[in-house]
Amino acid sequence: MSLPLRVVVADDDDTLRELLVLNLESEGHQVYEAADGARALQLIAEQRPDIVVLDVMMPKFDGLAALRALKGEPLTAHIPIVLVTARAGEAEIEEGWAAGADYYLTKPFRVEDLLGLIQELRPNAEITG
Repeated sequence: MSLPLRVVVADDDDTLRELLVLNLESEGHQVYEAADGARALQLIAEQRPDIVVLDVMMPKFDGLAALRALKGEPLTAHIPIVLVTARAGEAEIEEGWAAGADYYLTKPFRVEDLLGLIQELRPNAEITG
């Protein structure tokens, strides 16, 4: 069995966020959810997740601003960030990479694609007692 990860999912789309949370929890991960970038930053500071799934377009503090803040802070710069967005133009994707995204998924995407990325981040490690 692989070790569970602490995951923050930040997306203002309630339906997508709930779907991601459900699927991640069914894989055994501990999930914290936020509907905006400001809450996401608060959760990340409190929970120190292993990975963050971050929507680019959110109220209060957009995903790119949150990404830049995370990558600019030594305590969170190492956390892998998966950007998810409907903005699929080359310029928007380049902006995400330039801000420090580790992975980029364009909406709509398959939940399996996200689960595969998360699996790549943490190789299967056996839980020992």
